[in-house]
Amino acid sequence: MPKLKLSLACWNYDRTRSLADGSVRPEGIDLTYLSLPVEETFFRMLRHREFDVAEMSLSSFVVSMFQEPRPFVAIPAFPSRFFRHSCIYVNAGAGIRTPRDLIGKRVGTPEYQMTAPVWIRGILSEHYGVPIDGVTYCTGGLEESGRAEKIKLELPPNIRIEPIGEKQTLSAMLANGEIDALHTARMPSSFSIGSGGVRRLFANYKEVEQAYFRNTGIFPMMHTVVIRREVYERNRWIAASLFKAFVQSQQQTYDDLYVTAALKAMLPWLTSHIEETRALMGADYWPYGFERNREALVTFLRYHHEQGLSRRLLTPEELFAPETIQSHKV
Repeated sequence: MPKLKLSLACWNYDRTRSLADGSVRPEGIDLTYLSLPVEETFFRMLRHREFDVAEMSLSSFVVSMFQEPRPFVAIPAFPSRFFRHSCIYVNAGAGIRTPRDLIGKRVGTPEYQMTAPVWIRGILSEHYGVPIDGVTYCTGGLEESGRAEKIKLELPPNIRIEPIGEKQTLSAMLANGEIDALHTARMPSSFSIGSGGVRRLFANYKEVEQAYFRNTGIFPMMHTVVIRREVYERNRWIAASLFKAFVQSQQQTYDDLYVTAALKAMLPWLTSHIEETRALMGADYWPYGFERNREALVTFLRYHHEQGLSRRLLTPEELFAPETIQSHKV
């Protein structure tokens, strides 16, 4: 019997490398892996539905849940996770020393609905007392002008959004003081050049993020994997098949990172880093699957709703193919 041909757009992560090189093959599927930057994948999937399966911004996917018909269904694989305390940047002359100093300020964010800023705003509100509507959000391209929201948003009137000028970029605006702070996924060039005019809000972000994990048990997921709904409905078995393959590919990376005969990643103290991470977060520190991630998803969906991005509070069960929520046991 011929295998079902499917396309997958996903970045070239270590945890998906085995899917890209074919050493892990989803059962019954002939997979074409397209290695694309996340911004391109999201844009092409959200605007044009170009791929059968794609890595997807968790926030964009949740926004799409309110479209009729719903265009996607997800599987509980999370190829991108990131603690985002390190991704809050401030203009060094803006007088921002603590999170509450952000109140009343102009804060850049490439897109209001991006997953990273959703986590950042939620954490700042819940853990540091910075109200969601306590700042003005300036949206637009980080390094290139002309960026717009990929999905049309209908936000409550208390959320203040100001698109930046057609020729402006958030990175440059942060450096010259036109905005006071920035919530972003990618590091802005105005910080990476090291001039000192832009700094992180949390200089000791590693300690802050480790404390956040100790207190909450949450390692924020940024992206999930979605299937075009019509593709899924024609062959519902593909959800479980794809999920199993993502798990198998990730396990190969777990194993590779703890090989000591020769380092497989270019980090001199990789072994120490893995042992430190396991001591804090457990052996499965990048968990896939529904139950292991349920509480983090509950938190994210609450943030999403509180920030005006979800018309109602969704439950985690609504996001994923039912075939991937529970698995058989022997």
